[in-house]
Amino acid sequence: MAKGVVHGGDTRVGFYSSTCPRAESIVKSTIKSHVKSDPTLGAGLLRMHFHDCFVEGCDGSVLIVGSDTERTASPNLSLRGFEVIDDAKTLVSCADILALAARDSVVLLGGPSWKVPTGRRDGRVSKASDVNLPGPGDSVDVQKQKFAAKGLNTQDLVALVGGHTIGTAACAVPITTSLYNFTRNGPDPSIDPSFLPQLQALCPQNNGGSNRVALDDGSQNKFDTSYFYNLRKGRGILQSDQALWNDDDYKGHCAEVLGWIDIQCGIWKIYGEDEQHWGEDGD
Repeated sequence: MAKGVVHGGDTRVGFYSSTCPRAESIVKSTIKSHVKSDPTLGAGLLRMHFHDCFVEGCDGSVLIVGSDTERTASPNLSLRGFEVIDDAKTLVSCADILALAARDSVVLLGGPSWKVPTGRRDGRVSKASDVNLPGPGDSVDVQKQKFAAKGLNTQDLVALVGGHTIGTAACAVPITTSLYNFTRNGPDPSIDPSFLPQLQALCPQNNGGSNRVALDDGSQNKFDTSYFYNLRKGRGILQSDQALWNDDDYKGHCAEVLGWIDIQCGIWKIYGEDEQHWGEDGD
C-alpha cells in the first residue's frame, strides 16, 4: 500500500478559497475557543503537529485510531488535543486542520504567524513501528541524526526545539534522573544550582512522576524566546534540551534565534512553504 505522505509541492496557500472559503476561519474560531478555555492545549496541538510531521510527513496519520497505529506508540500516548481536531472538522482534510490548528495555537499564545499551504491528502497508513521521534533523553548526536534523517539540519533543530517555549513535561525519567542520579555525585552539573531546589520540589525523587513542570520556566503559556534564555542560564528542563546548549554548533544557531525575526523565519521555513522537508523517508 502506498504511503499517504503529503509533499510541499502538492499544496498551496488558499487551496480551499473556491471550494470551502470559510474553512480556515472555521478552524481558527474553533481553536481560539478551546485555547482560550485551556491555554495548555496550544502546546498540545503544536506538539501533535510535530509528531505527525516527523514520521511520514504532515499527513494526519497520527490521528488514526486503531491497534498498532502511530497514536499507540509510546511517545504519542501523552498527546493532547484530539478532541479539538474533531471539533474543528470541516470539508477539508484532517491533515490540513492539524496544520492550521498548530499555526493558530502559536498565534493565540503570542507567537508568529505563517502562511499554511493546504491541500494535503490524509494519510491512510499509520504504524506505531514507524515512530522514531526525538526523545527527552537523547544525546546531541542522536538528535542530530534523527533530524538529518528527515532532511533537517541543526538550524532546523534549533527552531523546532524552540517550540518548548510552551507546554509542560511529566516529572518522570529522564527529568528525575537529571535532578538526582545524573552522576554518582547527584544532579546534572549543568543545571543552575539556584534553580535545582525549585525543580526538586516540583519533582520529588521517589514519587510525583506524574507531576508536570513547565518547559519554559515562568512562560509556559507564552510563545516567546525566553526558552533559549533559560537554556543559557542552565534552566532547561529536559536533558536533551540542556545538552544541546552545550553543543557549539547548536549554541551558535541558538544565539541567532534569540533574535525574534530568526525564530519566525525558522518556523515559517519548516512548517510553511518548505514543508517538503518532511518528505517521504526524509527525501
